[in-house]
Amino acid sequence: MQTLDWVILISTLLFIVIYGSFKTSGSKNVDEYVRGGNNDKWWTIGLSVMATQASAITFLSTPGQAFHSGMGFVQFYFGLPIAMIIICIVFIPLYSRLKVYTAYEFLESRFDLKTRSLAAILFLIQRGLSAGITIFAPAIILSAVLGWNLLLLNISIGTLVIIYTVTGGCNAVSVTQKHQMAVIFAGMFASFFIILSYLPDDINFIKALKIAGASGKMNILDFSFDLNNRYTVWTGILGGTFLMLSYFGTDQSQVQRYLSGKTVKESQLGLLFNGLLKIPMQFFILLVGVMVFVFYQFNHTPLNFNPAATNAVYHSAFANEYKALEKNHLKNEADLKTLQLQLVNASDNTPIKQQINALNKKEVANRENAKVIIAKADKTIETNDKDYVFLHFILNNLPRGLIGLLLAVILSAAMSSTSSEISALGATTALDLYKRNVKTKKSDKHYVNATKWFTVGWGIMAILVATIANLFDNLIQLVNIIGSIFYGNVLGIFLLAFFIKMVKGNAVFLAAIITQVLIIFVYYLDVLPYLWLNLLGCALVMLLALGFESMTPKKPQLTI
Repeated sequence: MQTLDWVILISTLLFIVIYGSFKTSGSKNVDEYVRGGNNDKWWTIGLSVMATQASAITFLSTPGQAFHSGMGFVQFYFGLPIAMIIICIVFIPLYSRLKVYTAYEFLESRFDLKTRSLAAILFLIQRGLSAGITIFAPAIILSAVLGWNLLLLNISIGTLVIIYTVTGGCNAVSVTQKHQMAVIFAGMFASFFIILSYLPDDINFIKALKIAGASGKMNILDFSFDLNNRYTVWTGILGGTFLMLSYFGTDQSQVQRYLSGKTVKESQLGLLFNGLLKIPMQFFILLVGVMVFVFYQFNHTPLNFNPAATNAVYHSAFANEYKALEKNHLKNEADLKTLQLQLVNASDNTPIKQQINALNKKEVANRENAKVIIAKADKTIETNDKDYVFLHFILNNLPRGLIGLLLAVILSAAMSSTSSEISALGATTALDLYKRNVKTKKSDKHYVNATKWFTVGWGIMAILVATIANLFDNLIQLVNIIGSIFYGNVLGIFLLAFFIKMVKGNAVFLAAIITQVLIIFVYYLDVLPYLWLNLLGCALVMLLALGFESMTPKKPQLTI
């Protein structure tokens, strides 16, 4: 990184923190601090909702996912528009009518305090873990690629977020997220067009898509019913709808975003805006990853994109074995480059596609063998390199200044998601647990201060989780897996509350505890793709609650 990159990176982050702190400080009551005084317009809500979901993991992992597996991941979001419509029709009017501060407040009025507390605790567990991962994800990758101290990065990201989130509450999150999304969009569009400009002179965008398609990267839709395939149209529409309903309808980090709407209509428009824009946004980010793949068809790639892994194996007894693989990898790259140039000009490209697919299989085998050698060289090093692909491209190919902007994108995304999460965690702890379970009545100012201190506590907890986290197969999958383990159960509780009036609190409480244990067990056995856990959890808690309620002795009606 050059001086210009550092200036852009540091000035962007400091502007967001300072602007967010001074613009929104001085909340006088819980309504202003937790719901922003209900002043947000629909575009602020829409951008804030998107920024909360689009963490640094999105911009690190998604292009790497596309580089390795193609565009199919976009199917994960197919249920989002359906979920947005349902939430706009059912959830938002109800939350607005009840004037709730948190989603779980409604459950007490419908069931009882213990059910409200249980749902809040389930949220705190899964979102508390996710908050740590949203800090850890960019920190571990930036530390590996740039040599920055991992512990210092975790603490720095977390501290910056805590400063402006605690100072301004919900308003600070919304205000800063608008600027963060502007940085994110600018950085991603700039990188996309620069990638295209780096392709050979006779390779335009259409030909680039042809090259990607020949390697199966443009296979967007999968209508198969194969349960071993995580991403199909059906998992996206069914499992994805339930996941999105749970996330946007019952997760306080999202509910808090649209509870701040000036009117019900503004909140609904904000969510619909998110529903319309989110799939194209994810499609575009995946397309950036596919263009990175095309770029590397004509440029050298490392055998493993994690520089720490390469360094470890070079300084081990397996260095010669690894270098032999690299030699094969170089020859494979040269052959692929020749075939790709032939492909774009051929009238009948079927034979060339077959040769490309054969070479792609060799490349995959080489990369898998490299992972085995890396693991033998150092068992502590992460061999999976999907999350390093895009950052490797940024640091090695983009012009000075734009590197700083793209790093600001990654860190801004981490900060935007983490700020929403710790703000929601603090509010839920203060209002759903502390205020309702500690019976001594306190002033409104006391609960504002309590929310701030709980926000600080969850920020520190997120930093601690980040310092002990381990890299997973793919970080964006890890966040969604954690959510899928808990979200279906919580959604089922809310659907029972909305639509099945005969079910009472005791039945729901018992059903929710049993369901959560069963879902964790099902995930541990790995019998279903994780997206289906949302549907299974929702169905289980509803069926069990109905069963328990039917077995509950009914009190005899008094007759006069």
